[in-house]
Parts: sequence; structure tokens; C-alpha cells
Amino acid sequence: MLVIHRRIPAQDHCDAELELSFEARSKIRLRCFSRSGEEVGLFLERGQPPLHDGECLRAEDGRVVRVRSRAETLLHVTCANPFELTRAAYHLGNRHVALQLGDGWLRLPDDYVLKAMLEQLGAKVTLIEAPYQPEHGAYGGGHHHSHAGEAEFSYAPRLHQFGVRK
Repeated sequence: MLVIHRRIPAQDHCDAELELSFEARSKIRLRCFSRSGEEVGLFLERGQPPLHDGECLRAEDGRVVRVRSRAETLLHVTCANPFELTRAAYHLGNRHVALQLGDGWLRLPDDYVLKAMLEQLGAKVTLIEAPYQPEHGAYGGGHHHSHAGEAEFSYAPRLHQFGVRK
């Protein structure tokens, strides 16, 4: 088994390639197979953003492994004008949907409920097969509603700390 623990800067050459869905690229522990069929074990550091297309990894045996985004079934969303596209993005964000953003379009995983909502808002929604690389988020570190439990994300808000005197 090819064992990988490290991310490295982009390289001109690679010894193997992994073709992974966005969900698989978001995992820090994963058993998968290279394009050539070799078994691979990913054991990456916690707290890092998802792997992205073209990123390189270093295997324990020194080999360089390049990550490729696997094509996925996505909703490709366009609108008549920028306001309507912003409105669609707002409603998707309100539902905590990760979005890939482009010039005049949005992409998200295929979901019939979200497709119906977008069409109701007047968006044109097309089903496509393409690599998916959504925005990572402004704060990194993933999705949080609570600031307890993870040391690197455990900052206390300054406002609304009732009963605290300084």
C-alpha cells in the first residue's frame, strides 16, 4: 500500500495520480486507489482545507502523487442578471450549501430539492458532469456554529459576553 502523510508544493512531475471526488478530497483519512490501481492510504494532518485539483502529495517511499478532481454530477446555475445570481447564492448559502463560483454561474452537487428552489427563483439550472471545487470558506477550518471543542477554532467572541466585566 502506498502510504501518504504529507502535502507538498506543486511539482512538474508525478509518479502516480489519484482521481477523487470532492467528498473524498475533503477527508483526512481515506483508503483509495491510484489511477494505475495501486492501493493508497491517506493519513493527512487535521485542520487543512480539502485537497484541490493539481495538488501534490509525498508518499512515505518518496514518490510524488498528484491529485485530480473526478467529474461529478452537478447543478450548473445561471441567471438573467447579477442580482438574480446573487439572490440564488444567498438562498443556497442560507442552507449551508458549498458552492463553486464562476463568472456568471454557480455549481453545486445535484439535489432535486435545491434544483426546484432555484428554478422557482427564476434560475436556469442545467445538469452537468464536471470536477467540483467549491469555495473553502472565509474562515477556513470548516463549518462551525460553536466555538468550543476545537483548540484552533476556540476563540471567544468579544461582543455579547453578558456578565463578563473587564
